[in-house]
Amino acid sequence: MAYIEIENLSFAYDNKTTALQDVSLSVEQGEWVSILGHNGSGKSTLSKLLVGLLRPKSGSIRVDGFELSEDTLADIRRRIGIVFQNPDNQFVGVTVRDDIAFGLENLCIPREEMIERIEEYSKKVDMFDYLNKEPQQLSGGQKQRVAIAGVLAMRTDVILFDEATSMLDPEGRSRLLQDMKRLNEEGGTIITITHDMRDAVHSDRIVLLKNGGVLADDSARNILGDKELLEQASLELLLPLELMHTLQAEGLGDDTLREYLWQLSLNG
Repeated sequence: MAYIEIENLSFAYDNKTTALQDVSLSVEQGEWVSILGHNGSGKSTLSKLLVGLLRPKSGSIRVDGFELSEDTLADIRRRIGIVFQNPDNQFVGVTVRDDIAFGLENLCIPREEMIERIEEYSKKVDMFDYLNKEPQQLSGGQKQRVAIAGVLAMRTDVILFDEATSMLDPEGRSRLLQDMKRLNEEGGTIITITHDMRDAVHSDRIVLLKNGGVLADDSARNILGDKELLEQASLELLLPLELMHTLQAEGLGDDTLREYLWQLSLNG
């Protein structure tokens, strides 16, 4: 059984708008999966369902063998941490130290261990020197790194990034993607909720959503190289992949050139 199992999940808002319809997918431990889709595809609704902020109309979510319910919600949240889109909305502490400590206090972690974890994980994201700083003294990228430290300190198995790069400047976005890569290389399970293919290109797998349903589920390379599929999802190819697709359609270019263009998209 996969670490996360979603089966026949459906959800509708109070205005009767159907956000998700019969969605099934799985995530293996140590995998990096991007949930990709245009605005209104249902991807952000899915992220909120995964961490119990919304309750499904039907279907089930299982995490590490636990089916998500009111009784298991606390256990699920010990396993899945989330980094939200707007870094200003996720800061709950007066200082960086307080913010990282917040989740640990909710877990009733002993004080000495809490201090050790705060120091360990603030160093891991290069924010140790900022522990006594106030939120307004940090850049957007630094706030996101504090949010990551808070999740890491809770030692969750999965980190879900919900459009976490969308409000960052290019430098902050690049740094956050580097952090995601490193966490995944160290064995962490990453789920990226995004409409930006520059983020999705780094993942192992992409689940492509459209109108609340799964349009495709395949490797990042296969999804992002399929022009017709992306057009169905109202998305456009990244420029290097557009060129790669054009070369393939014309029977031009060799495997070396196509590989170069793929690597160029990874660095874009």
